Amino acid sequence: MTLRLGRQSFSDDASLMMAIVNRTPDSFYDKGATWAEDRAFDRVAQVVDQGAEIVDIGGIKAAPGVEIDAAEEISRVGSFVGRVRSSYPSLVISVDTWRAEVGRVVCSEGADLLNDAWGGADPELVDVAAEFDAAIICTHTGGVTPRTRPHRIEYADVVASAIADTTAYAERALAAGVARESIVIDPAHDFGKNTAHSLEVTRRLSEMVDTGWPVLVSLSNKDFVGESLDLPVGERLIGTLAATAFCAQAGARIYRVHEVVETRQVVDMVATIMGSRQPARVTRGLA
Repeated sequence: MTLRLGRQSFSDDASLMMAIVNRTPDSFYDKGATWAEDRAFDRVAQVVDQGAEIVDIGGIKAAPGVEIDAAEEISRVGSFVGRVRSSYPSLVISVDTWRAEVGRVVCSEGADLLNDAWGGADPELVDVAAEFDAAIICTHTGGVTPRTRPHRIEYADVVASAIADTTAYAERALAAGVARESIVIDPAHDFGKNTAHSLEVTRRLSEMVDTGWPVLVSLSNKDFVGESLDLPVGERLIGTLAATAFCAQAGARIYRVHEVVETRQVVDMVATIMGSRQPARVTRGLA
């Protein structure tokens, strides 16, 4: 299915890099490296130069922490989205938010995509996406409250739950008026899941792909990688890339990442092995 993210459309065989840009002082990975607006803007410039088709701008870290109300979130991401849009007219701009109030502001500033990491916690977010002809990402979180960690959460079948919840969210977005080609589903590794759950949805990601909805994966430096390899944040790149290769083979379309270049190489190599992409050059043994 052709994927339309705001002002840009992508063919059904395109794999897209979504680069993470945190407007937070306390993100788990970069520890506030792009908290200052100019540093965040430099990050946008860097990832665009590296080939990212999408930037995902977030104003609140996912983990528990200081309470951030909608007004504060808007102050972090609203005008920044406008600045990025002005400088990069063709770039797909995503905003990581679950709040309809924030979504309305960032879409008015030029955002193309609302990345709802909390599975429809604010039911009016789909209406905002429809109002602005924006795309939306529908995630599976098992119903947990935003910014809380799962505690002894159980599923009879985590993949069945992920499929049921994300496709129901997708249908609700469609009913609200969001274009079918602008709806993406995401199993949401770590969100509402323990490590065994995240490994299971990775192992069976093809079942989500088989729903026909485009699938996004957000694997970068996640705890399920760290627990699998007993590695802290900052040492999880190789494990992340291994999980990425598995998801690429299964048919994921969008990769939300910290490391754009490395992820692109892995995804392209998998596509080349599978035969859906030609090698960049073929000269060995021919000269």
